[in-house]
Amino acid sequence: MRRFLVMALLGLCLPVSAADYFPPKSGWATHTPAQEKLDAARLKAAIDFAVSAELTYPPDLAKVGDIRDLPFSVPLKYAGEAFNTPIGPLKAHSPANGIIIRHGYIVAEWGRTQDVDMTFSVTKTFLSSVAGVAFDKGLIKSVNDRVIDYVQPTADFLLPHNQPITWDNMLRQDSGWIGTLWGKPWWVDRPDPGNPASELIKGPPPVGAAWKYNDVRVNALALALTHLWKRPLPEVLKQYVADPIGMSDDWHWEGYDNSFTEVDGKRIHVVSGGGHWGGGMFLSARDQARLGLLGLNRGKWDGKTILSGKWVAMATTPTGPNPGYGFCNWYLNTGRKLYPAARADSVAFIGDGANIVFVDHQHDMVAVVRWIDSAKMKEFVRLLIEATGEPAQ
Repeated sequence: MRRFLVMALLGLCLPVSAADYFPPKSGWATHTPAQEKLDAARLKAAIDFAVSAELTYPPDLAKVGDIRDLPFSVPLKYAGEAFNTPIGPLKAHSPANGIIIRHGYIVAEWGRTQDVDMTFSVTKTFLSSVAGVAFDKGLIKSVNDRVIDYVQPTADFLLPHNQPITWDNMLRQDSGWIGTLWGKPWWVDRPDPGNPASELIKGPPPVGAAWKYNDVRVNALALALTHLWKRPLPEVLKQYVADPIGMSDDWHWEGYDNSFTEVDGKRIHVVSGGGHWGGGMFLSARDQARLGLLGLNRGKWDGKTILSGKWVAMATTPTGPNPGYGFCNWYLNTGRKLYPAARADSVAFIGDGANIVFVDHQHDMVAVVRWIDSAKMKEFVRLLIEATGEPAQ
């Protein structure tokens, strides 16, 4: 049920900046739109639009059947790809829901924001955060170092084409990594519809020359980071990111039925970087909002550094072949192309569904919008910024 939240306690002071309030794990203080200088009617219009723009994914994401049947589920959406069978868990999702944060406080919330759902490629933002912690701790000395100089988890990493690949290439999705991982060859993910095997036939582009959204390559990054950390990545995320920013105990990060590796004699389950074949991060909108608040504060949380300013600066630096993308999964508003109504330094973490975490530095806001038609997110952002009364500079 859609609703605007009222004040949690009478007498809450007016906010002054985003850094002044960080929600503890035990709860999250709320302010009225008026307290945060937002137009309540316009804010409601933005939320009503988000609900009306719900994507026509069925609740059961694992549904199988005739590809001509709409709405698509995950298996049906990728039915035209070779090797399309899901190998990780899928889950029925809740109806459209979301949450809006201003100066750290909840100003609006709709739907079941504490329900745990798949978040698809927003998983990649958590994956790159694990890499960021490794960088900040010196496990990765430079993102321009070759991956194979740190780990060599499979023979594919040592193929001549793959040897020059750096951590930066893998994080930016311009690595062109080739190989087969967990039974999925690199060329099957999002192929050219007219020639599904074109990359296999022509061969991959040179390392760093082309950007390609590819879950096999992101899963190769997850495997490399597992060997670097020598422990399951969900443990790393919990210790260094999730617990410090107060995420709930309900999230879980899944791999595939067959995604196991051995590190120093230990059998470790390797998680996936998205939900293309199932798996990935399962979490609530409220936990997504904490990730967004961390991004809003450029890696800082209540006086503590979770991700260094240097890491966040690299993550938000445009990728050469795709200036709208930084590290996975930081989508950039370069040239205001992603969200024309927002300032150019706005960012978003975007997953299929669509699951979107929008970070607006100009207005100290975070908006989590789940199960919206991604093509309509531009309009939601326009309506949201209209509610501030302050157009993008």
